[in-house]
Amino acid sequence: MPRSKKPGPVTARRYLVQGRVQGVGYRYFAESVAAEVGVAGYARNLDDGRVEVYAVGTRDQLAELSGYLWKGPRMADVRGVQELEAPVEGFSDFRIEYFS
Repeated sequence: MPRSKKPGPVTARRYLVQGRVQGVGYRYFAESVAAEVGVAGYARNLDDGRVEVYAVGTRDQLAELSGYLWKGPRMADVRGVQELEAPVEGFSDFRIEYFS
């Protein structure tokens, strides 16, 4: 019987997504994909028109998430995804953050 693969260590990434990514449901797309992939964190719009996605998960989960972020939802036009290392923060789920 095959043994199940143990999850790797948890790490975090910050993704800065540019292109036509605001007003097209990108944050909701990121939230849905994060739930599917199994990562925690947040997505939020930035003042300069980009979307920031912060995610905590295994290296494999984050790689899968990154692939989805490059695609985006149907109405988006993703022109770039900058991926940065980030400190691991204690998120238990993925959410959309709003500025007040």
